[in-house]
Amino acid sequence: MDVNTLRIIATLLCFATFIGLLVWAYSGRNRKRFEEDAKIPFLQD
Repeated sequence: MDVNTLRIIATLLCFATFIGLLVWAYSGRNRKRFEEDAKIPFLQD
């Protein structure tokens, strides 16, 4: 295995991780929690 093969594998792993994060962030299951978290800066003590 040469260095270019390792670079390709690392790139594919990073891309798969990125896609996984996108799916997690935009899933409907997390929408309510993210909407509540978005309001935190506007809450008063």
